[in-house]
Amino acid sequence: MSTAIKKTISLPPDLVRDAESLAKAEGKTLSGVIQDALRQSRIERRLQEFRGMQGYWSRKARDKGILSEQDLERFLRQ
Repeated sequence: MSTAIKKTISLPPDLVRDAESLAKAEGKTLSGVIQDALRQSRIERRLQEFRGMQGYWSRKARDKGILSEQDLERFLRQ
């Protein structure tokens, strides 16, 4: 079981209003809304990293003429 660590953060007034409105609408605490936003941000960063790696390896495959699963199977049998 994890324990929470309390931190003090500063937010501009417009973000506070948005976060408080969202918390009320979703029946969450302000802390819960901030936690969800940070988790979503982490997911988005990992997705961007994955897409970057995917693009890199797709370019490498194209450079070797691997354009389909059949091409990949032929390449791997070599």
